[in-house]
Amino acid sequence: MTKQRPVRPLGYCSVLFAVAVLAASAIPAAASDLAGRAQVVDGDTLEIAGQRIRLSGIDAPELDQTCTVLDRVWNCGREAMFALAFEIGTHWIACNERGRDRDGTVVAVCTAGPYDLAERMVRKGWALVDENAADAAGYRAALRQARDFGSGLWRGGFIAPADWRRGKR
Repeated sequence: MTKQRPVRPLGYCSVLFAVAVLAASAIPAAASDLAGRAQVVDGDTLEIAGQRIRLSGIDAPELDQTCTVLDRVWNCGREAMFALAFEIGTHWIACNERGRDRDGTVVAVCTAGPYDLAERMVRKGWALVDENAADAAGYRAALRQARDFGSGLWRGGFIAPADWRRGKR
């Protein structure tokens, strides 16, 4: 007869590792939800697993858009892109789809940990509120704060991104 070895309970670290593996491999709650590591495209657009996602409720400067501070021109579009990259950092990004643009780009509310990325971009002055979006009302207080403190774009002169795209430069 062979002697059976006693079963040892899993250690604390083993349990945490198992939970982390299960959480990372979990299937999204709905087919339209997207989650993962994000790459930044511009100040209001990111990409997760090859899917382009525009942050709902905001409008950030275009990559080649310039602004002025004390009569000096600077690339505020690139700064907005860097600001979004900073907000994302190494966070796992979770997005809830709100709809799609004409070109098929997903429009979503995305979070990095507990933070709504669109709200952070507006609060730090790197994006304006898109008044045509359903999520616009939630970002107006953040816009007032950024404007009052002279944050981001508000530290100098700029053209609204929508006007910039229409050629009103």
